[in-house]
Amino acid sequence: MTNPLPPPSGMLAELTYRCPLSCPYCSNPLEMAGRHAEMSTQEWKRIFSQAAEIGVLHAHLSGGEPASRRDLLELVAHCAQVGLYTNLITSGVGLTKKLFDDLVAAGLDHVQLSIQDAKAESADWIGGYPGGFAKKLEVAQWVAESGLPLTVNAVIHRANISRAAAMVDFAVNLSARRIEIAHAQYYGWALRNRGHLMPTREQSERAYAEVEARRVFYKGRIVIDHVAPDYHAKYPKACMSGWGRLTFNVTPTGKVLPCHAAETIPGLEFWNAREKSLAECWTDSPGFNAYRGTDWMKEPCRSCERKTEDFGGCRCQALALAADPAATDPICSKSPRHHLIGEIAARESSEKVEGFAPRRMAPTKVADEV
Repeated sequence: MTNPLPPPSGMLAELTYRCPLSCPYCSNPLEMAGRHAEMSTQEWKRIFSQAAEIGVLHAHLSGGEPASRRDLLELVAHCAQVGLYTNLITSGVGLTKKLFDDLVAAGLDHVQLSIQDAKAESADWIGGYPGGFAKKLEVAQWVAESGLPLTVNAVIHRANISRAAAMVDFAVNLSARRIEIAHAQYYGWALRNRGHLMPTREQSERAYAEVEARRVFYKGRIVIDHVAPDYHAKYPKACMSGWGRLTFNVTPTGKVLPCHAAETIPGLEFWNAREKSLAECWTDSPGFNAYRGTDWMKEPCRSCERKTEDFGGCRCQALALAADPAATDPICSKSPRHHLIGEIAARESSEKVEGFAPRRMAPTKVADEV
């Protein structure tokens, strides 16, 4: 690009796709690279060093389940050494008390704990892991005792939407400082299971109102980040705060992406951090520059007063719903395809919740180094 870009502020490091849970709304791709293809410890450390050099402040360590990596402690220690603020995004399952204590001692700054519901039976069924709910309670207690800040993350869908407000209460009881109530984003496994996860408009509106009431009730006690459901919204969100604008993802195999689902868009070339520096990937990757800024936009986005607010919405959603990644996100009420959203929501919210396909990885050979 001709003009230098501002440095990215955040990096989502997807250390692995491996995870003991099988959540049907998982944002990981349907075809996930196995352990044998994951980057090594030294490759990840080199990438974290480069991230710090180009101005990244926050390293979000995710997956899959990052505790599936045997070298998690070494990676956290390295991030602390190069000056990155580390946020461990975890299901809690797979963490031991010793590992957690060692992570804190190594410089871990923050824990983001996922929950599937505020009720044990439902949470374990959604996550496909008996005993997972109890483990989360245990991990939350460790975090509270350590003094680290805790964020609770709850993905909302038809199987748990009636308890969205209860999950806020639950997070408060866990001494969380923040909770993300995020309605499912329909790509990856969630798109495959959309017909079993999609709530009705009435369910969404009721849950939204209840969570907003909790925001008032708990003001000063917990921060509530409430991500409204796309399919029942008037305007789309700025996906990832704008394509290639503030943050980037690095996949377990080293591919650098502007968002989780960017690889679903055909014809885009994304560079790999195994072959290029992060600085090159951030500024010059053809895939990043394809939808960066506003020059690529068609009408009605091109002349819309909101174009630097929502940046046309989600490119992957535009592809999934309009078969055109450069189209206005059909979620937007100004989109000529907006009528599709109501039709899809009405049709898919009528299927049975019980029929969803749980997230599964194909078995792979194990590589000892990771």
